[in-house]
Amino acid sequence: MSKAENTKQFIIEVSAPIFNKHGYAATSISDLTKATKLTKGSIYGNFKNKEELAIQAFDYNVGRLISDIRIKTTKSSTALERLFAIVDFYKEYFEYSKKFGGCPILNVGVDANNQNTLLLDNVRKTIKKLQGYIAAIIEKGIKNGEIKKEIKPFEWAIRLDTMIQGAVFMTYTMNSDLYIKDTMKQIESIINNELKT
Repeated sequence: MSKAENTKQFIIEVSAPIFNKHGYAATSISDLTKATKLTKGSIYGNFKNKEELAIQAFDYNVGRLISDIRIKTTKSSTALERLFAIVDFYKEYFEYSKKFGGCPILNVGVDANNQNTLLLDNVRKTIKKLQGYIAAIIEKGIKNGEIKKEIKPFEWAIRLDTMIQGAVFMTYTMNSDLYIKDTMKQIESIINNELKT
């Protein structure tokens, strides 16, 4: 990468947890100059405005999240093992997501709703991407005879992801991983008793 590209990437990486933790409206350019130790001119020289930086910071956070989920699941050879790998990933999600300043999907989704259409669109795309990934695993499981053929992959992907996101919300709201861990036990039971052949 060139020096300019390195500077841009540095700004994104430093800004990402700040936007995620404090929200778009509450994060000022002064907060970002203080954290990066760069001038406003340096920031605006790399991004046309705060919104563009916030979107790239969100994409950076969720890119890491999705990459880590994929790494965890691709170690498994069967569809059922991959579903259980997602469950295992989210069992530790409370601690894991603290390095982002909290869950980027939850934080930015709530913050951007009714306030920032472009950011909200990115959150919705990310949710659909995650649901599509779960659906593809379920489809593979049906094809391989691991998952019941009457299961509708996208319906179940939405159902499981909704349970996960609800548990993430409760975990952060109540500041306790009890909610996410208990919900993951429920999802394990659902996989074993309702999806598995």
